[in-house]
Amino acid sequence: MSTHPTNPNAFSFITMGWRKVRDSADADLRLMRDRANSFKKLATSIDRDFENFLNFPPPPFSVIPYASARPPPLPSEIDFVKNLKPRLTEERRGGFSKKVLKKWRRPRSRIRVDLSAIRDAIVSEVEDMDGIVDFDRGGPRRRLNFRDFWGEWNGDEEEHHVKDWEPIRGLKTRLKEFDKKSEFIEKVKSSLKSMCEDPQNSKEVRPLDLPELMAYFIRQSGPFLDQLGVRRDKCDKIVESLYSKSKNQHLLQSLSGEESPVLGNGNINEELDLRIASVLQSTGHRYDGALWKNHAKRDLSGNERHFAVVTTASLPWMTGTAINPLFRAAYLSKSEKQKVTLLIPWLCTSDQEIVYPTNLSFNSPQEQELYIRNWLEERIGFRTDFKISFYPGKFSKEKRSIIPAGDTSQFIPFKDADIAILEEPEHLNWYHHGMRWTDKFNHVVGIVHTNYLEYIKREKHGPLQAFLVKHINNWVTRAYCHKVLRLSAATQDTPKSVICNVHGVNPKFFKIGKKVASDRELGQETFTKGAYFLGKMVWAKGYKELIDLLANHKSDLEGFNLDVFGSGEDANEVQNMAKRLDLNLNFQRGRDHADDSLHGYKVFINPSLSDVLCTATAEALAMGKFVVCADHPSNEFFRSFPNCLTYKTSNEFVAKVKEALENEPHLLTPAQSYQLSWEAATQRFMEYSELDKIMNKEKDAAKSSTDNRKLIAKSVSMHNLTELVDGGLAFAHFCLTGNNFLRVCTGAIPGTRDYDQQHSKDLNLLPPLVENPIYGW
Repeated sequence: MSTHPTNPNAFSFITMGWRKVRDSADADLRLMRDRANSFKKLATSIDRDFENFLNFPPPPFSVIPYASARPPPLPSEIDFVKNLKPRLTEERRGGFSKKVLKKWRRPRSRIRVDLSAIRDAIVSEVEDMDGIVDFDRGGPRRRLNFRDFWGEWNGDEEEHHVKDWEPIRGLKTRLKEFDKKSEFIEKVKSSLKSMCEDPQNSKEVRPLDLPELMAYFIRQSGPFLDQLGVRRDKCDKIVESLYSKSKNQHLLQSLSGEESPVLGNGNINEELDLRIASVLQSTGHRYDGALWKNHAKRDLSGNERHFAVVTTASLPWMTGTAINPLFRAAYLSKSEKQKVTLLIPWLCTSDQEIVYPTNLSFNSPQEQELYIRNWLEERIGFRTDFKISFYPGKFSKEKRSIIPAGDTSQFIPFKDADIAILEEPEHLNWYHHGMRWTDKFNHVVGIVHTNYLEYIKREKHGPLQAFLVKHINNWVTRAYCHKVLRLSAATQDTPKSVICNVHGVNPKFFKIGKKVASDRELGQETFTKGAYFLGKMVWAKGYKELIDLLANHKSDLEGFNLDVFGSGEDANEVQNMAKRLDLNLNFQRGRDHADDSLHGYKVFINPSLSDVLCTATAEALAMGKFVVCADHPSNEFFRSFPNCLTYKTSNEFVAKVKEALENEPHLLTPAQSYQLSWEAATQRFMEYSELDKIMNKEKDAAKSSTDNRKLIAKSVSMHNLTELVDGGLAFAHFCLTGNNFLRVCTGAIPGTRDYDQQHSKDLNLLPPLVENPIYGW
């Protein structure tokens, strides 16, 4: 209640109120004596109940309510307020109104009624008189005064401390003992503690803002955008711009004192990944794998690994995809760390007559395997123990290549499905309808051999076909490979790819080069012939460029003769054009580059602009010859060799040819010879395909455990949108290649979705209808 100091009615009310309070004190004391007697009976029943409780074991658990911030009010205060309330109401009705009180009210001055003096008077009067409560406990009588029962007041105005009564102390002791033994109580306490923890002391993770979400979405959508033709460097710039904007805003906030900076100055992509991972971890989210992940892969509990080398051609077809994978399998099998299987196509007799040289055909896969092993051991000089398996294939005259028939991956059993090496992964998977390679194998490496886009551009409607094939190549390499190796920059820039020459030279060519070097040291004439060109006689192998150069500089190269070795589908057209232009070209049948008839040539000319990495160029350098080739990405690997003479214009071509004919080649150093060898190529292959890390992953993990802590936490917490995209592309490709009409429309050979009856007979396979039954009418 607040009053105005100048109003006399207010002072008269206060005086009358105190008088009435004093008159009612005697009545209140009498009521308290009666109440004390009732307390005696109540205490007796409480003692009995506590004794029974203490004699029995405690309940399974107890929940002790929190103590109130204020102690319970004294009975004297309760009765006093009850008596005072009707009197104040009566006085208010008789003499005051709301308007008067509102007029007298002062905003900051109040008059408080202090009842502490009345309380002290009541307590002292109870103690001086016989206000004593006796509790009969079956023994000597104990005197418990008023202050002992209700506790003592401390110096604070609004708080007091209540002394423990003896039964309460016993109850607390038993509860504490039970609390120590109970695991449930400990869990409840820890949970309550975490709930009651001060949020200011906990480290909260700042939520993601819109630029960060957009940056992460664009970066994870890279595979899809790349498939649509958006360059990766443009996506990286957009991501860097968005994330830098968000980072700068956060740093400004931290400088103003609102937050503490949490971002570093490292790589943008790594910072963004860790930022997303920290937010996901703060929500308790845990990511256990991709949507398309297959868990039925080969068990790697043992130390032995298995390599499956899958290629699109085989001997006696003298092409790069038949020879280089064969050497790769041989040199990989030299190591005792892994077993190797070479998977090559088997052609029926009708296709063998078209593809293989004259008078060479095989009635069974065993005959062809024997031919391949004899050819290989004659050149490498050591016995090999790798396994050779066959899969069904058919030759396409339009594409001039072998197309797999059926699911190629099924010819590698699951127990050996560890590491797959796909020679020409785009070619193998154009029409692949079967299990996804990355689902069956733990690691899949693709090696791009051929520049198909350059070949297709030379055909009818070439630009349109090249555009479609480019995106199909991106599609299948992304869906079926973990890593892609490009032999040179002349190939298509496919996803997940790096550039590295992983091909070597047949050891037989180094022997020829050593013989040439020893003959030169003895003063003997080593090169008795001039220049030559060797290659399959098709326009795409550089014959068009060669004829154009010689035709434009016929007068500059007067008296220059060039021997050409090769055979192929375009042989008649090439020879007729050279004859019509009256060029000094001597055409001879194709032969092995190591043939004795080729040892005496000093200059090898290779004007091709469609090659990816010309094997014949590497072999000529190994034999100690000059090589005249175009300044082209396909020849980037050979520029460091002194015997490699490159040209950019047709006039430089003439100058380089004359320089090579007038001088003697340099001798190869041991380092240059090793760089061309298959040992060095195998080492580069293991490094750039990341197989060395996979083979020694336990050592690498122990060595870089500290550096990978953040990456491990990131991989546990984050979804990988790239894996989802790759899996979706693989599923879509599987659905499309399962339709025979769509296969034929895109250029597939009819009937190649599954192998035919002749393949099942030659390879001892289940009949096609048993392997792939047709249900229906």
